[in-house]
Amino acid sequence: MHVDTNIGGTIDGTGGADFGTLADQVGAAQRIGFDGVWSTEVSRDPFLPLVIAAQHAPQIQVGTAVAVAFARSPMTTAVAANDLNTFSKGRFVLGLGSQIRAHVERRFNMPWSAPAERMREYVQALQAIWASWQTGEKLDFRGDFYQHTLMTPMFSPEPNPFGTPRVVVAAVGPKMTAVAAEVADGMLVHGFTTSRYLREVTMPTIEAGLSMTDRRRADFTVCYPGLVATAGDERDYASALAQVRRQIAFYGATPAYRAVLDLHGWGELHAELHRLSKAGAWTDMTALVDDEVLSTFAVVGEPKDVGQQIVRRFGGVVDRFTLYTPYALDEASKAAVVEGIRSADQA
Repeated sequence: MHVDTNIGGTIDGTGGADFGTLADQVGAAQRIGFDGVWSTEVSRDPFLPLVIAAQHAPQIQVGTAVAVAFARSPMTTAVAANDLNTFSKGRFVLGLGSQIRAHVERRFNMPWSAPAERMREYVQALQAIWASWQTGEKLDFRGDFYQHTLMTPMFSPEPNPFGTPRVVVAAVGPKMTAVAAEVADGMLVHGFTTSRYLREVTMPTIEAGLSMTDRRRADFTVCYPGLVATAGDERDYASALAQVRRQIAFYGATPAYRAVLDLHGWGELHAELHRLSKAGAWTDMTALVDDEVLSTFAVVGEPKDVGQQIVRRFGGVVDRFTLYTPYALDEASKAAVVEGIRSADQA
């Protein structure tokens, strides 16, 4: 199992606009022993931090988790991804997400419709554009949502010596999961999931989608940003527990994620969290996340034990595990978690 971290986003408490901060984050990731770094699209551009990451950490994978697909045309995304794959010498992974209708229409002022079908075509359009650059074949992609039929020599990059970027699609529901398995190179699992949901719901859907395209599970990368609550001392540990409970409560109030709670028999918890969220009662919401719910959705414990727990719960299912810590976690604790994963993998 590969273990990754986030840079330049809000998860680790930094804005990510400062190049020095980004360089420090990437340097720390390399020292700790992470296999990859991911950048998010929240209040910052998702691509720019990866230029810094690729330059300062020449051995690790870099990727977006995620770039909002529907905020950009496939051509715009294809160009940025191709450049990053060249600059990183083939280490770039393009993680795409759909976002939700309100943000796509009202924040980005872009069209919204049938997100799963649109995402399938978006990835296919990317692949057609990259193929035209690699082979010189005429670009003639005609879909229901996107049409790309013009590519002149002046605007066509040279064939990429490192090939085309790999694409992973963020998915929550079964339709988008199926799309990821049918057209992408992997899937970004949402952080609000559980080992049971992965094994009983997500993986069967992935297997079915892969079978439709005659691909094997080994051809597909499952990436999971798993919630982790840990710290090096008691005070920071208490704070970590509180922050992770808050994050679980926030996700649990979202109707799109109710299916995960339903599987565990916690549908009533969702209803109450949703009601409280409408009232803005965030403290009351957090109090509803008891120890059982916490330990089901998050890996909880001392840094030296967390890594082994991650492998026990997600080994054989998840290919890349990203530490999702919605609080500041010190470098020594991160290193202990990574070492725990390495040791458990080798056992």
